[in-house]
Formats: sequence, C-alpha cells, structure tokens
Amino acid sequence: MSIPTPSTQRPAQILVIDDEPDLRTLYELTLLREGYRVEAAGSVSEAWQHLEAGRFDAVITDMRLPDGQGMEIIHRIQKDQRSERCVVMTAYGSAENAVEALKAGAFDYLTKPVDLKQFRAVVASAVQARNAAQQPAKSAPVVAAGNDAPVVAMSDSGAAALERLVGDSEPMRLVKSRIAKVARGMAPVLVRGESGTGKELVARAVHACSQRSDGPFVAVNCGAIPENLLEAEFFGARKGSYTGSAQDRDGYFQAARGGTLFLDEIGDLPLAMQSKLLRAIQERSVRSIGSTQEDAVDVRIVSATHKDLHSEVQAGRFRQDLFYRLNVIEIAVPALRDRREDLPALCAALLSRIAHDAGMPVPHLSDDLLRRLGLHPLDGNVRELENLLHRAVALNDGDELHLDLMGGFTASAEAAASAPAPLMQEITTPAMLMPAPAPVAPPKPAPPPLPSDLQAYLDQQEREILVRALHDSGFNRTAAAARLGMSLRQIRYRIARLGITTPNGDDGASSHADD
Repeated sequence: MSIPTPSTQRPAQILVIDDEPDLRTLYELTLLREGYRVEAAGSVSEAWQHLEAGRFDAVITDMRLPDGQGMEIIHRIQKDQRSERCVVMTAYGSAENAVEALKAGAFDYLTKPVDLKQFRAVVASAVQARNAAQQPAKSAPVVAAGNDAPVVAMSDSGAAALERLVGDSEPMRLVKSRIAKVARGMAPVLVRGESGTGKELVARAVHACSQRSDGPFVAVNCGAIPENLLEAEFFGARKGSYTGSAQDRDGYFQAARGGTLFLDEIGDLPLAMQSKLLRAIQERSVRSIGSTQEDAVDVRIVSATHKDLHSEVQAGRFRQDLFYRLNVIEIAVPALRDRREDLPALCAALLSRIAHDAGMPVPHLSDDLLRRLGLHPLDGNVRELENLLHRAVALNDGDELHLDLMGGFTASAEAAASAPAPLMQEITTPAMLMPAPAPVAPPKPAPPPLPSDLQAYLDQQEREILVRALHDSGFNRTAAAARLGMSLRQIRYRIARLGITTPNGDDGASSHADD
C-alpha cells in the first residue's frame, strides 16, 4: 500500500529504529520502494539525534534496544508534544508490551517476525493519520472538555457523528472529547455503559472521527449468533467446508478490512471463541474454515459491554488476556440519570426523528411533561425514553403529548393509587376490640409432577412467553424483543425454531414488514 505524493508535496519521512542491521536494512529498502524518505538508527541515543535534527511523519521502533527501551522514545515524543506517529515492533507473544505502548500513545504495533505487507499498510496508515491531523478540516469544529483539554479539529463526518450524541452536560462533553482524542490512533477501545445508553453511537463516532472513516463500519452483536456458527461468522468459510456451504464467504473480519469492527456485548462471547478472537487480534490474521492459509486483516477493534468485565474475569467467564487486549482505552458512557439536564435536547431530537419517520409534524412537549420525565427513574436510559415518546406519539390525539408513565394505568388509577387512605371510623364495636385470631398458614400446594420430556416442557414455556410478548406488542417483533431483553435476531431465531406463526402468516424468520 503506497502513498501517492504529488510532485509539489514532499515525500513522507520515516525514522526506523532497530539494533539488528539486517532487519534495519530490510525495513529501509521496503519503505524506499514505497516512495518514502527513510533515516535509520540502531539505539535510543542515535534515534534522538535524528529527532532533534528534524521532524518525521512516522517513527517505527523496536521495543528492545541496546541502551534502553522503545517506550522511552514514545514517552518523550508525547511529552514534547511532537507530531510523529509511533509504531512499535514487539516480539511474538509479548502482548503486554503492545498494550503498554498503545496506552502510552503509540499509533499502532507490529509483531515480530514482521509481515512486510502488513508493515507497509501500518506505516501508510500512520502517515495518513499524521497528514490528516496537520491539514485543517472543512468547517472544522473543535471539541474540548475543560480548560486543559486539547483542541481537536475533525472532518465533517466526524462532527456529524458527534452531533448524534445529543447532550451538552459535563459527562457528555467528556465523552465527546475522549472520542476525538482516541480516534487518532489504532488502539482498541472498550465502550462501557448500561443498556440503552448509546454505546453503538459512541463506537460509530470513534470510527467517523478516525482516519478510517472512509472504510467500512461492521457491527456485530456477539450475543445474537448461535455458538456453532461463531467461527464461520467471524472468520469466514470456504466452499464445502461444512454442510450447506455452497460458496466461499467472508467473515466479519474480512468485511471490515480498512475500517472498524464493532463487537457489541463482547461479554456474551463463549470462552472457546474468546481464545480464537484473541489470536486474531494479536496476529492480525484469520483463517477461514476449510482454508489452509491465514489472511492478513487490517481492522480496528471497538467493543462494548454492559457487564462488569472485571467481575467476569474473576468469575472465570472472560479471559483476562483478552480483557487487557480489548481494554487498552475505555470510554464510559453515562447513564441518563447522571445527565438529566440533557433531557430537553434528547426529547427534541427523538421526537423530531419519530415524527419524521411517521410523516407527521413534530408534536409539542410541554414543560410539565418534561418535569414528569425528569422525576421518572428511566432505568432503561435513552432506549426507554425513546419508547416512552414513541408510545406518546402513537396515542397522541391533540396538540400536546401525554405520557403514559404507568405502563397502561389510567390517570384515574394513578390518582387513586396516590390518594390518602380513608379515615378510621369513629365508632368502634366490641368485636373490633377483640384480638384478631392468629393467621393460619395455608397448606402448601403439592409440587407439579416432573415433566417426562424436559425439552418439550421448556419449549412450551418459552413459546407461551414469546406469544404473550408478541401479542402485547401488537406482533411487533422489535418491541417484543426489547421487552424480553433480547435482540431482534434472537427473537426471530426463537420464533422460527418454535414454529410460532404471526397474523400475517409467516414464522417471523425473514419478514421485516412490522419492524
């Protein structure tokens, strides 16, 4: 992957630092063929002589050098606020070194022995990222949080992605500032937050603000894929590798080449798949099912979870090495209760979108309704707020919205529930003065008989719950899935497996009409 440079533009300058002369020469020749200007050093002190003499677009350094560590170069470049993008080369199996370097501010890492194709791609990405940071963006907005935060210019697509994160509260300003900062590198990002807080929007903003914004953004719900299909879905499969495999197909890693792979609900991934994912991330290559060779993949990993992965690691349900690999940079998305001052802006944005989708004018949101919303727990965060507003718009029959915060209770029932208890009668009878007899515990009902076919019994229970949820939601599978805490893909799978028929005559496996 080469960088085309116009004759009026100077070629990118690269500094290569490695104490092995043969490898240093190999890296120099590889980069010279790509059209770069290259300087080389064999130690930390020699590297600083070059750095003090001029500026570079990228610095590629080995971790172990005769007079120190490559980390010293990264720390000093960061401390002096220099513009060079650093790429570190670590020995095979030294994952902790790569993680430490990324946390210190390195742009990316390579594992020795270095694959030259991957080497060229990483250097090209580093040069592009550095050049993008140096060029003023069109209508470049600035993102800052506090007086000490760096001012970050970004492209129009990045600004639009940040605008979709509605809210100007202090927690949201911190989130946006962190997104703009971490988007500049290749370090894996872990987005943590409660369900419904907008973790995927944050992941999309990281992608849109990065130099990979022109590449694909592939989102994967790790909890919605059947376990026996995980490897094929992630890494692809060759024709004939399993029953029904009629042609070669790419996996998520191949589909995300040159872009970002978003692993949503990473905490739901089975342990067996966690080890395979860890290897793919470390080696930056995947082997499709049925293939005899590995394919290099150039993706940035952004993952998300509502679980406490620290606790999952301690309980043995999540690999510690994978956790440290994914959690290089963490972005904590605040719950809605921690940023209630954003409610007016959130409601306005959500109502505008709901009204646009429905082809109707935006309804008026009164101050009293906003006050009631502010007192509501909103434990489901922005997703619950959106559902409340959807319901209000659907039931609206006037100029102003009326929220159904009681989930179906009428106003009179709500008033009755909050009314004071009736006063005690003034006249008492002798019977009322008699001590009440001790309550007699009712006999315990006999336990139901054990089912003769446990699977059939469980299927029947699951079928009844799904049918009830579908009926209560008007057979809208999206709403039924949200009510049961599962994804649309999961509920479609269960509807098809249990043979549940919806009113339009299909089994829900492929129809999208009511979603």
